[in-house]
Amino acid sequence: MLTKTGIAFIGSLLITFAGMLRLLTESLSATTLFVACLFVVTGLIGIISNGVKLMKPDRAHES
Repeated sequence: MLTKTGIAFIGSLLITFAGMLRLLTESLSATTLFVACLFVVTGLIGIISNGVKLMKPDRAHES
């Protein structure tokens, strides 16, 4: 389960960085600004949720 969560965490980081890059480097129209903000917000949500999941101890291996 760690690999799926790790890949999702990296994907969320990439989405957030892509949105931040678009916000910081270009003058944007209203539509592109909305999409860039959407990438940043959803990426941050993914980073937080996957980070919490990665920090939890794995109970499947306890016996």
